[in-house]
Amino acid sequence: MGIALTAEQVVALAPDPASASAGKKLAAPRTWQGLGQNDVALWGACQGSALYQVSVDSANFTVKCTCPSRKFPCKHGLGLLLLAVANAIPVGEPPAWVVEWLAKRAATAQKSEERATRTPDPTAPPTADQLKRAAKKLSRTAQGLDELDLWMNDLIRNGLAGIEQQPLRFWDERARRLVDAQAPGLAAYLRSMHDTAGATPDWPERLLAQLGRAALLTQAFRHLDDLSPDLQEELRQIIGWNLNQDAVGTRGEQVNDEWLVVGQWVQEDEQRPHVRHQRSWLLGLATGRPALILQTSAMGAPFPEIIIPTTRFRGALRYWPGAVPVRARIEARQMEGLSTITERLPGAPTIADMLSDMAAMLARQPWQALRRLAVLRDVTPLCTENGAHWSLHDSANMVLPLAGDDHWRLLAVSGGHPVDVACEWDGERLRPLGVLAQGTYTLLGGAI
Repeated sequence: MGIALTAEQVVALAPDPASASAGKKLAAPRTWQGLGQNDVALWGACQGSALYQVSVDSANFTVKCTCPSRKFPCKHGLGLLLLAVANAIPVGEPPAWVVEWLAKRAATAQKSEERATRTPDPTAPPTADQLKRAAKKLSRTAQGLDELDLWMNDLIRNGLAGIEQQPLRFWDERARRLVDAQAPGLAAYLRSMHDTAGATPDWPERLLAQLGRAALLTQAFRHLDDLSPDLQEELRQIIGWNLNQDAVGTRGEQVNDEWLVVGQWVQEDEQRPHVRHQRSWLLGLATGRPALILQTSAMGAPFPEIIIPTTRFRGALRYWPGAVPVRARIEARQMEGLSTITERLPGAPTIADMLSDMAAMLARQPWQALRRLAVLRDVTPLCTENGAHWSLHDSANMVLPLAGDDHWRLLAVSGGHPVDVACEWDGERLRPLGVLAQGTYTLLGGAI
């Protein structure tokens, strides 16, 4: 029976390398009692400082364990999944504690579906209170952007010389004013300028470009009513006016496809050490559309959706509305059809085509996120100066530099031949997420 995962994909579910290593050690039948599985679940009891009951929902690989660990999935859940991959779990009837857990999950899922059907009527006119709050918010944000414009004008008039020596608080004080003006998205963008100043020899040009984009945004916000509805939606989100899930459901586009999970990053929040952020890049096999799934987890809790890199699934994504929709959420998916990426990736045949596509997106929405998904077909990794410089070149001999690490692995997997590579593009360099060679998709650069 088993599960539709490889050992590598199970390891990718681990919250950290230590949990992955511990889970591998528990992938031995001798450490377990009462192992069993059926069409809907895996279960067993693992002996640790106590006898821990472990169960896995086979539909989405959610793990339940009675151990005190705050990591999800814990090492016991990973060990049980690895046993299933190795076909080391016999078929049987689930014990009462597994049946009870599955029943609770089914009841919770049903309640969630019922709540989803009770969405507000999108055609209903706003109430007087809603209009009043919206007007107050608009006024506060407009005032904050006016102050930002004055600050940036002073910055340019005085010149950028020496600004690279300014501490973070120089940028942070202005960013906090934007947060007070209910523009947290623009505040985060302003803080990122601290990392640009002095970072590279060409930092003045790069910082000036960032300031220019911020100035363009403040001007666009003043003429919000003159923009297309899609661009208005995107501009509000960039400023930091987040849409609630109901609004996404009623105003966002739904796209059905077979989705390839080509890369994933998990990072700790710099301000809140107990919070983790996950970025998952998906690619539609038929549509070729990229989608970015953002999730947050606190205090070791699991992410709301289990998204396994290198897998593919049939499902529907709901995009946040905008001029160039990229962020999405999973609306529905068929986990029973989960499989591994094996076929060629939909992407650009040349680097020039990829850059042309990116330019077209920037023309439609000039405040694109710093990193966008770029998929290049038939490109070859190049190494110069004993690994000091790495790049990808295409059949037209056009070259783009690589960022990140794990490039030796990319070269080894490619064998020096053309391959399909999924990357994040920041406007200057490509950061590889994964490579498809000889029918196998391999993750790169810590994208787990």
